[in-house]
Amino acid sequence: MTHEQKGAVLVTGASSGIGLAITRQLLECGFSVHGIARDFSKADISHANFHSTELDLASADAIQAGLPPLLKSLDRPLRAVVNNAGIGKMGYLEQLSVADIQSVLAVNLLSHILISRLCLPVMKQRSVLSDLIFIGSEAALTGGKEGSVYCASKFGLRGFAQSLRLECGKSEIRVSLINPGAVRTAFFDDLHFEPGDRAENAIQPEDVAATVLSILAMRGGTVVDEINLSPRKRVWQSK
Repeated sequence: MTHEQKGAVLVTGASSGIGLAITRQLLECGFSVHGIARDFSKADISHANFHSTELDLASADAIQAGLPPLLKSLDRPLRAVVNNAGIGKMGYLEQLSVADIQSVLAVNLLSHILISRLCLPVMKQRSVLSDLIFIGSEAALTGGKEGSVYCASKFGLRGFAQSLRLECGKSEIRVSLINPGAVRTAFFDDLHFEPGDRAENAIQPEDVAATVLSILAMRGGTVVDEINLSPRKRVWQSK
């Protein structure tokens, strides 16, 4: 497969965790990766085919202003968009500030909607196989204590992906959703709980990245609607 066929992939939240793992595996497979994140200063990525754009995904105005120039500057045709960015603020609803609620919904849901809205015309114009991949969460499948707002954002993303898949049904765009369980990343740094220390209590970021690559490699006539990834065991520990 040529570099032209590999194309460019847009990855949000590419500076750490799942997004960084996705970025690295895409680069290893020959894709050009255009990563978006708020801050790349701590991201250890050095590759000729990696291009970073610092953008505050909690700001609709920043997305509206920053994404169109990025799409025009792509070094290869847009092959896929991986909407991965996400934040977690856990707690009982009355303990969360309005700013907390707004930031979770803005990053976890609205940013994915706005980015997809801007990328769709570019992808549809090419009339060749392309993928919109959303990194959701097992929190989109069932509610959880202290997760009311976080779960709301993920339930919303799941419904958005399902509806968008139907809207794109007559195009060459496939829409897929990956719902990981607990992933061992910095996501838990500011929370009062985390997965147990044993390896089987959490998914690795590379597991999610491998799932993204498998979707991209799937035969064009097949759509991976939704995949749920779970750790083999579910032991949690308090900090």
